[in-house]
Amino acid sequence: MQRIRGGVVTWPLALLLLAGTTAKASPQGEGEASEARAVRCGEVLTRNTRLTRDLSCPGAPDPALRIAAPGVVLDLGGHTVRRSGPATEDSMGIVAEEGSTVRNGTVRGFNSGYVFDSGPVWLHQVALLDNQTAIYHRQGYARILLTDSRMEGNAVGMSSEFDAANGVVEVRGSRFTGNGTVLFVDDHEVSVSGSTFTSNANVLYCFYGRVRFRSSTLAWNTSVADLAWNNSGFDNCWELVFDNTVIANNTAFGTPEHPNWEPFDFQLRNSWVMNNGGGLNVATRTVDIRGNVWRDNAGGLTLADLPEFEPPPLVGAVRNNRFLSNDSDGLRVLPVSTPTLANNVCQGNTGWGIYAPTAIDGGGNAARGNGTGGCVGVVCAP
Repeated sequence: MQRIRGGVVTWPLALLLLAGTTAKASPQGEGEASEARAVRCGEVLTRNTRLTRDLSCPGAPDPALRIAAPGVVLDLGGHTVRRSGPATEDSMGIVAEEGSTVRNGTVRGFNSGYVFDSGPVWLHQVALLDNQTAIYHRQGYARILLTDSRMEGNAVGMSSEFDAANGVVEVRGSRFTGNGTVLFVDDHEVSVSGSTFTSNANVLYCFYGRVRFRSSTLAWNTSVADLAWNNSGFDNCWELVFDNTVIANNTAFGTPEHPNWEPFDFQLRNSWVMNNGGGLNVATRTVDIRGNVWRDNAGGLTLADLPEFEPPPLVGAVRNNRFLSNDSDGLRVLPVSTPTLANNVCQGNTGWGIYAPTAIDGGGNAARGNGTGGCVGVVCAP
């Protein structure tokens, strides 16, 4: 159940929900002239083009539009490229076979809304609505930049072909709402900044790769991430980072099938974690958790070793955090994990402030008014 205690959204959450935090980017070729013309369905574009009307195309195997020359700028001119007729499993909206830019319009209703092979490719001020997969990386190594755009009503936001595509994804100043899984990460490095994720079924599925959220908001989603451990040791999320980010009012951190997060490295810095409908269980090798406020959640933060055959003990710093008014323990460390705990404040949690029998005491921890007691494993001042 999503929780807003007392019906109040605190000011840091409100500010991040309402304000953009990254500078606006300008797509390549913005100053270049584009030929305005009535483009037809199935057309192959080899020069800069601007649409003069909406384009409704049948859900055939051929894409609605195909970009087949490097550096082409397709300006949708505020118009919509949409699928007409019944849905099919092979319908494609815009396919970019070369590095190019698509901007200023909407792609709607396809099995794959935007498909790219090589890069770099850039989507700027594009709305991807009601597609099965909004953005699909089909093959090869490529970089994609998504700026000031919107995804809504898609079953999957961004995905790629298994064992055929890899590269770098950068998302700036974009909004994702009402989707199924937003980011399906397989062999990619993903960097998200100044973006909001609201009312999605799941924000992140990290099968293999590195994912970083900065100055972003993840709120009112059913789950935040699916990061399950794979016994092969290969197909696992390598790194998950949240920096200066709000994680609030989500039903759960993990999915019902995989409630725990199990990346190789986990970092949470200078962030607000508030009013979520459960606690967060993280099994990992290394952590950097500092400067966060963890408040009014239906559970605290639990750290543990990865479920490897011979797991190395978890190490890293957990410092300068405030665990306030959470159900259960504020911070729990399961044996035999050995993070260093320093300068953490735990107040008003229903369980222990800190329960960490195998942790390293870095000093300066404090606990007051916790239901079960102050601290186990480290010394806490009142």
